[in-house]
Amino acid sequence: MPGKAVAVDSGKDLEARVAALGEALGLNVTRQVGVGRRIWGAKRFIDIVLKHPVTRVSLGIECKFQGGSGSAEEKIPATIEDIKAWPIRGIVVYSGAGFSQNMESYLLSTGSAVELGDLQAWLELYFGL
Repeated sequence: MPGKAVAVDSGKDLEARVAALGEALGLNVTRQVGVGRRIWGAKRFIDIVLKHPVTRVSLGIECKFQGGSGSAEEKIPATIEDIKAWPIRGIVVYSGAGFSQNMESYLLSTGSAVELGDLQAWLELYFGL
């Protein structure tokens, strides 16, 4: 799949890369934005919110990294549902070799997920850059 050449080492590294890309594109970047509750009641934080400084168009980004087999993949469907409840549009940005082909196909089929290597082009289209 496209974008696989962009490697990150952890979820925090993924968040840092997404934030740095937003800044490089001239967007305002805010991290860990509190917004309502998750579907099971826990307080919800959006990992990163990007905002165009002129148009004020916003986008919430949930970052998901999985380097090997593990539980990040199992949380994806709940994350997609959470995003639907945000007061702004949101996407999942994912990276790591640990996502199964089935989960990657699911993510892409939702229209709410972008692989890190494809994110710059996606953001340029979304924000009209």
